[in-house]
Amino acid sequence: MPKDDSRWQGHSEVKHKIMRMIPSPVKRLARFTLGQRRYNALQNLYLHYLQCQAEKYPRYQASIKKILALKDKHKGQRCFIIGNGPSIKDTDLTLLRNEVTFGSNRIYLLFDKIGFPTSYFVSVNRLVIEQCAQDIMKLPCPKFISWHCRDLVSFTQDMMFLYSQPEVSFHTDITSGVWEGATVTYVALQVAYYLGFDKVILVGVDHSFTTQGKPHAIVVSQGDDPNHFDPQYFGKGFRWQLADLEMSELAYRIAKFHFERAGREIVDATIGGKLQVFPKVNYQSLF
Repeated sequence: MPKDDSRWQGHSEVKHKIMRMIPSPVKRLARFTLGQRRYNALQNLYLHYLQCQAEKYPRYQASIKKILALKDKHKGQRCFIIGNGPSIKDTDLTLLRNEVTFGSNRIYLLFDKIGFPTSYFVSVNRLVIEQCAQDIMKLPCPKFISWHCRDLVSFTQDMMFLYSQPEVSFHTDITSGVWEGATVTYVALQVAYYLGFDKVILVGVDHSFTTQGKPHAIVVSQGDDPNHFDPQYFGKGFRWQLADLEMSELAYRIAKFHFERAGREIVDATIGGKLQVFPKVNYQSLF
């Protein structure tokens, strides 16, 4: 990505894709002619136009109807959002068999081991979905997938599409879209809020990565994955984007604000996790 595009890092993949389509000289000329604020406003107007176009698709309309049917389905209940960090290996997930759970990306590598799938599944990263589409479509649970990845999956009865928005925000109504916040866990928090959960418990959200580099840079794994619960998670040959922990921490603080303002809470039961945004609780004490 050209240096003058660095300001877009941390926003949704939709914006990245659009910006890559526009030649850098054209973008520089537009900034010079319009000024930065007008240029930003024009860019966001175009993204809004794209969302309006998406809403005309029958698949998108059908997806919205499914999402609307889930509004406050779990009002007053608690749920667990399971991250994919190495700490999961030290977490007894079998205790979650009768709980409502959210999993993401390659969480399904755990399903045989723990004996059950998560209640819901979320994935919004195009690199993950294009390399794991067949596995994702087979999952026996409702799935929330980013609309910009619709060309990679079949539209099944239990699949719903989320529209990724570029502005920093927390969408309490996910029919209007979601902000990705540089982590799929943030998307899961928006979904959990919409479904009405009163208490969200994070597990396996380690908030630390052994692999270092420029946030959002695309890399190819050269061997076993040290950053997740399974060495094959992003194993040899898998293409993935380096984490942006600073952006995801900002997103978590926004989520905390919205949950607390509504009289709800997010707590962190990750064993040895580095995230310091949410109150810590002992995992075993929850059962």
